[in-house]
Amino acid sequence: MAFHLIDMETWERQEHYQYYQTQVHTGYTLTVNMKITTLLNELKRRKLRFYPTFLYITATAVNQHREMRMDRNENQALGYWDQCNPSYTIFHSDDHTFSDIWTLYSADFSTFYRNCVQDMECWQEVKGIKTKPGRPDNFTPISCLPWLSYGSMSYDTPMTAPMLFPVILFGRYESKDGEVLLPFSVHVQHSVADGYHTAMFLQTVQRLADTYANWMV
Repeated sequence: MAFHLIDMETWERQEHYQYYQTQVHTGYTLTVNMKITTLLNELKRRKLRFYPTFLYITATAVNQHREMRMDRNENQALGYWDQCNPSYTIFHSDDHTFSDIWTLYSADFSTFYRNCVQDMECWQEVKGIKTKPGRPDNFTPISCLPWLSYGSMSYDTPMTAPMLFPVILFGRYESKDGEVLLPFSVHVQHSVADGYHTAMFLQTVQRLADTYANWMV
């Protein structure tokens, strides 16, 4: 997968990037409630699993926004990937630990869903933090907290850490006022994405959940 260098001479956020890299080392987290009422009904009708489906939605949204695919190459030069693959957690109910696995992204929902379910089943009984080998550098970390419907969240990751990718979490969905709501959070490095970029990403996640008929074929 190609990695494209950012031209610092022409990049509109060059000054912002330098500011947040050298003076104000900060990130931020936004949490919203995604409306998934009709999506969930369709998944139940089709007997599809929610977790791999929302991993597809999240990964698709990431791949529609360059700011969510930023990274540095081996020379520490800033750039972005053509495409990122979801790296996500699975839970071991016997000892209450988790493992981090990944699935190659495909824009075709049926292909991704099948591969994701196969990965989950293949690695479900393998213990360890990172279990499926061969994870590529172009990944997006995603976690699910199905035991809790939360109102906000935060990370204490030091802003001096080299990572630039977003860290995404969604929790337990609940019904409220006739809607099924899913808490969804994204933690972003301010040096590569402002509030506008993150808001556009979150709106894309909601739009994909709303327009499932366009991709769930």
